[in-house]
Amino acid sequence: MTEFSLSLTDEQEQLRDWIHQFCVDVVRPNAEEWDEREEFPWPIVEQAAEIGLYGWDFLAQGMLGDKTGLTMPVAIEELFWGDAGIGMAIMGSGLAAAGIAAAGTQEQVLEWVPQCYGTPDDVRLGAFCASEADAGSDVGGYRSSAVYDEATGEWVLNGAKAWITNGGISDIHVVVAVVEPDLGSKGHASFVVPPGTAGLSQGQKYKKHGIRASHTAEVLLDDVRVPDRCLLGGKEKLDERIARVRRGEKGNAQAAMQTFEATRPAVGAQAVGVARAAYEYALNYAKERHAFGRPIIANQSIAFMLADMATEVEASRIMVWRAAWLAKQGGFVNAEGSMAKLKAARTATWVTERAIQILGGAGYTREVPVERWHRDAKIHDIFEGTEQIQQLVISRAISGMRIE
Repeated sequence: MTEFSLSLTDEQEQLRDWIHQFCVDVVRPNAEEWDEREEFPWPIVEQAAEIGLYGWDFLAQGMLGDKTGLTMPVAIEELFWGDAGIGMAIMGSGLAAAGIAAAGTQEQVLEWVPQCYGTPDDVRLGAFCASEADAGSDVGGYRSSAVYDEATGEWVLNGAKAWITNGGISDIHVVVAVVEPDLGSKGHASFVVPPGTAGLSQGQKYKKHGIRASHTAEVLLDDVRVPDRCLLGGKEKLDERIARVRRGEKGNAQAAMQTFEATRPAVGAQAVGVARAAYEYALNYAKERHAFGRPIIANQSIAFMLADMATEVEASRIMVWRAAWLAKQGGFVNAEGSMAKLKAARTATWVTERAIQILGGAGYTREVPVERWHRDAKIHDIFEGTEQIQQLVISRAISGMRIE
């Protein structure tokens, strides 16, 4: 087991500084434009791919080559310090990659994950399709189905997925579907839908409160046929798992929850990046803004608010780093991934609201970025498990009981 340390390696510090400079030079100057346009920022993602920030190699080095677990949280925090909408556009394919890694064989990971990214000359996207209009937090309520066609050796997918990052515009869609309806969430499986597969289409594109540079849409599945090799983990493994469940034995975690649990420290890192951006902006503003003949930070009401903001950002980062380290060492002990996401998301929402308060009327306008950061922050309380779902996961972990 690697010893937990808050000291970054030279490589991690260099990575942090490299991404920070990309955000200063490219992301922040374009953030307002893409937020207003509410379109996927292809030019920015292509620039990220050109320098190696967007791609399979970056993901592999950050996750597989790092024994500390801190490389990706450090990278993600910096990127979301730049802008959450553009950050999500760059990192969104990672959720599809995580879904493949969580359920797929090594061969499937090597085949499909690179296709979620493409190359700098041919940038591609991935989408993880789990939530449905009537089943977000309630994963047991999924209705999208996957039925095996014995005659052709294909799986036939039908249904509709909601609130999907990169939904409909991706090359690779990873779809969580129901294969055994009577087993609830334990009757689910994940499938890769390859590029150009007939029957998959984009439904409505959502107009969102925040992270508006990130594309979010419905994904419609109408008799989508995929070969058996697209079932992540393979049919033999699925049949064995279903048989264990029917015998009353403990089966593997539900497909969507496996993915979300693995990515919760990353979502926490996103929230820390947004919170830090708002805190730093408010701090600088408070030093420069004068009222009643002195900088407003000279007033305890402002200074103490900033002190609390700084404390919450630091505490959230430490929780995220520890959760990421635990995940790398073999797993969470007491739902630390959920704890980190819960804390960091609350911090981002609160810190960005306080930043607006410090800026006063200026903070409420779109002339300065804190208003956008406040809008961007709230999603971290919602996606990949709401605040209440995190509380449920944590309460079950600490009590050992089935809390409903």
